[in-house]
Amino acid sequence: MLITPAFAQAAGAGDTNSMLMSLLPFALIFVIMYFLILRPQQKKVKDHAELVKNIRRGDTVVTTGGLVGKVTKVVDDDQIEFEISDGVRVRQMRQMISGVRAKGEPAKEKADTAKEDSSAS
Repeated sequence: MLITPAFAQAAGAGDTNSMLMSLLPFALIFVIMYFLILRPQQKKVKDHAELVKNIRRGDTVVTTGGLVGKVTKVVDDDQIEFEISDGVRVRQMRQMISGVRAKGEPAKEKADTAKEDSSAS
Protein backbone atom coordinates (compact mmCIF):
# COMPACT_ATOMS: atom_id res chain seq x y z
CA MET A 1 0.00 0.00 0.00
CA LEU A 2 2.88 2.37 0.54
CA ILE A 3 4.70 3.93 -2.38
CA THR A 4 8.38 3.32 -2.37
CA PRO A 5 10.75 6.23 -3.05
CA ALA A 6 11.83 4.65 -6.35
CA PHE A 7 8.31 4.80 -7.85
CA ALA A 8 7.74 8.34 -6.61
CA GLN A 9 10.94 9.61 -8.23
CA ALA A 10 10.26 7.98 -11.62
CA ALA A 11 6.95 9.77 -12.14
CA GLY A 12 8.41 13.28 -11.83
CA ALA A 13 10.29 13.66 -15.13
CA GLY A 14 8.00 14.70 -18.00
CA ASP A 15 9.07 15.10 -21.62
CA THR A 16 7.82 18.30 -23.28
CA ASN A 17 7.83 16.61 -26.69
CA SER A 18 5.39 13.93 -25.53
CA MET A 19 3.16 16.60 -23.98
CA LEU A 20 3.10 18.49 -27.29
CA MET A 21 2.22 15.33 -29.18
CA SER A 22 -0.64 14.59 -26.79
CA LEU A 23 -2.13 18.10 -27.34
CA LEU A 24 -1.72 18.00 -31.12
CA PRO A 25 -4.93 16.01 -31.85
CA PHE A 26 -7.00 18.52 -29.86
CA ALA A 27 -5.52 21.40 -31.82
CA LEU A 28 -6.22 19.61 -35.12
CA ILE A 29 -9.82 18.96 -34.10
CA PHE A 30 -10.28 22.67 -33.28
CA VAL A 31 -8.82 23.74 -36.65
CA ILE A 32 -11.03 21.30 -38.55
CA MET A 33 -14.13 22.45 -36.64
CA TYR A 34 -13.29 26.08 -37.41
CA PHE A 35 -13.02 25.53 -41.15
CA LEU A 36 -15.96 23.13 -41.48
CA ILE A 37 -18.46 24.62 -39.03
CA LEU A 38 -17.67 28.05 -37.59
CA ARG A 39 -16.35 29.88 -40.65
CA PRO A 40 -19.23 28.95 -43.02
CA GLN A 41 -21.76 29.81 -40.29
CA GLN A 42 -20.19 33.25 -39.79
CA LYS A 43 -20.32 33.86 -43.55
CA LYS A 44 -23.98 32.84 -43.67
CA VAL A 45 -24.89 35.19 -40.81
CA LYS A 46 -23.02 38.05 -42.47
CA ASP A 47 -24.78 37.46 -45.81
CA HIS A 48 -28.20 37.34 -44.10
CA ALA A 49 -27.53 40.60 -42.24
CA GLU A 50 -26.56 42.27 -45.53
CA LEU A 51 -29.68 40.90 -47.25
CA VAL A 52 -31.98 42.15 -44.48
CA LYS A 53 -30.29 45.55 -44.35
CA ASN A 54 -30.89 46.16 -48.06
CA ILE A 55 -34.66 45.51 -48.11
CA ARG A 56 -36.45 48.31 -49.97
CA ARG A 57 -40.05 49.17 -50.77
CA GLY A 58 -41.30 47.12 -53.72
CA ASP A 59 -39.11 44.08 -53.04
CA THR A 60 -40.73 40.68 -52.83
CA VAL A 61 -39.78 38.94 -49.58
CA VAL A 62 -40.11 35.41 -48.24
CA THR A 63 -40.42 34.98 -44.47
CA THR A 64 -39.13 32.11 -42.39
CA GLY A 65 -42.77 31.04 -41.92
CA GLY A 66 -43.25 30.75 -45.67
CA LEU A 67 -45.26 33.89 -46.36
CA VAL A 68 -44.49 35.67 -49.62
CA GLY A 69 -45.36 39.31 -50.07
CA LYS A 70 -44.41 42.66 -51.49
CA VAL A 71 -42.85 45.27 -49.19
CA THR A 72 -45.12 48.30 -48.91
CA LYS A 73 -43.36 50.19 -46.13
CA VAL A 74 -40.08 50.04 -44.24
CA VAL A 75 -41.23 50.94 -40.73
CA ASP A 76 -37.84 51.24 -39.01
CA ASP A 77 -34.56 49.38 -38.59
CA ASP A 78 -36.35 46.41 -37.01
CA GLN A 79 -39.67 46.09 -38.88
CA ILE A 80 -41.08 46.09 -42.37
CA GLU A 81 -44.67 46.02 -43.59
CA PHE A 82 -45.58 43.88 -46.56
CA GLU A 83 -48.72 42.95 -48.42
CA ILE A 84 -49.52 39.25 -48.73
CA SER A 85 -52.85 39.74 -50.52
CA ASP A 86 -54.99 42.63 -51.74
CA GLY A 87 -55.59 44.81 -48.70
CA VAL A 88 -53.88 42.40 -46.26
CA ARG A 89 -50.78 43.96 -44.77
CA VAL A 90 -48.52 42.33 -42.22
CA ARG A 91 -45.72 43.72 -40.07
CA GLN A 92 -42.70 41.50 -39.76
CA MET A 93 -39.37 41.71 -37.97
CA ARG A 94 -36.54 42.12 -40.46
CA GLN A 95 -34.56 39.25 -38.95
CA MET A 96 -37.41 36.85 -39.78
CA ILE A 97 -36.98 37.40 -43.53
CA SER A 98 -35.33 34.41 -45.16
CA GLY A 99 -35.13 35.62 -48.74
CA VAL A 100 -35.53 38.71 -50.90
CA ARG A 101 -36.37 38.92 -54.58
CA ALA A 102 -35.68 42.34 -56.06
CA LYS A 103 -38.26 44.23 -58.13
CA GLY A 104 -36.79 43.22 -61.47
CA GLU A 105 -36.30 39.55 -60.64
CA PRO A 106 -39.36 37.57 -61.75
CA ALA A 107 -40.02 34.05 -60.57
CA LYS A 108 -39.16 31.34 -63.10
CA GLU A 109 -42.17 29.76 -64.71
CA LYS A 110 -42.46 26.34 -66.30
CA ALA A 111 -43.27 27.95 -69.65
CA ASP A 112 -39.93 29.81 -69.60
CA THR A 113 -37.98 26.62 -68.97
CA ALA A 114 -39.91 24.81 -71.72
CA LYS A 115 -38.95 27.55 -74.21
CA GLU A 116 -35.31 27.27 -73.21
CA ASP A 117 -35.36 23.49 -73.64
CA SER A 118 -36.98 23.67 -77.08
CA SER A 119 -34.57 26.39 -78.29
CA ALA A 120 -31.57 24.35 -77.15
CA SER A 121 -32.55 21.42 -79.42
